Amino acid sequence: MTEPTATESVRADVLQFRDKISGMRSEIGKVIIGNKEVVDGVLVCLLAGGHALLEGVPGLGKTMLVRTLAETLSLQFSRIQFTPDLMPADILGTTVIEQNQGTAGANQFYFRKGPIFANIVLADEVNRATPKTQSAMLEAMAERRVSVGNTTHMLEEPFIVLATQNPLEMEGTYPLPEAQLDRFLFKLHVPFPNREELHGILDLTTGAEMAKPTPIVDRATILTMQKLVRRVPVARHVQDYAIRVIQATHPDGPDAPDMVKQFGRVGASPRGAQSVLLAAKINALFDGRFAASTDDVRKVVHPALRHRMLLNFEGEAEGMKTDQLIDAILKNVAEAKVGAEKGAAVGAA
Repeated sequence: MTEPTATESVRADVLQFRDKISGMRSEIGKVIIGNKEVVDGVLVCLLAGGHALLEGVPGLGKTMLVRTLAETLSLQFSRIQFTPDLMPADILGTTVIEQNQGTAGANQFYFRKGPIFANIVLADEVNRATPKTQSAMLEAMAERRVSVGNTTHMLEEPFIVLATQNPLEMEGTYPLPEAQLDRFLFKLHVPFPNREELHGILDLTTGAEMAKPTPIVDRATILTMQKLVRRVPVARHVQDYAIRVIQATHPDGPDAPDMVKQFGRVGASPRGAQSVLLAAKINALFDGRFAASTDDVRKVVHPALRHRMLLNFEGEAEGMKTDQLIDAILKNVAEAKVGAEKGAAVGAA
């Protein structure tokens, strides 16, 4: 019996990846009606090892989506309800004293872990907590560790924070610090459902019993899928296109369109470029391809950059949205003239 070639092995890995994603989508679809782009965005963050910020008015199913994702995975899940009186220790954990029984026993100190020590962490209504408490999550989100006193505690992989927030115009909310916003791989807008989706939601939620997803992916499988993402090749001209898009988010960038120069204040960081490229790789795998293209880059630019671009005073006064600036960038930044992109058919079905 002959050994499979490298190409056959890659094709098998890609097909298995796509089958797992299809199964996860199917299980999530038992509970979540519509919102395909939001569901795919959350899956991209999970597979990239990043975090997602879901924004929308209350009642659109943001929390339900995160819970449903956790139920399809055999991973440890925890929920943190953010409120104005929440303290950093309520998230990270605290050192407590344990009294030993008996006269000879000495008191012992031990660390009681907080809810951040899980694989999937739901940070519900994250912008209702004070900036001090929001900032307590920065180290965990960026470095997968928590420092308490002189001790550092590592977080188990995979680790993903799925945060929900209400629009800032609502009462009792605090804007997230810019440094924390940059820690999110994607910012996803959860839209109001259309009429058909509302029918489906009512049929699902007002009947005798609710559908329940079945766990189909375990921790080892997720880690294997994350490793495959890192193996996806990116042609130099595709990477260059992503770089030029990032440069165009800066008002003084060489490819910045007039709209960005007029209304932009701060552009995306190098972490934004990393997010775009990783997400483009995953988008290619979603389609059964083992090579990222410029089309993959364009599909992920909005969720990857909308929270990394800041408007100046004129832009805010005019009611501009960063998505409008990104639209102008995609129209302005041309692809390199290199002909057909190579390798996109590997693993395609």
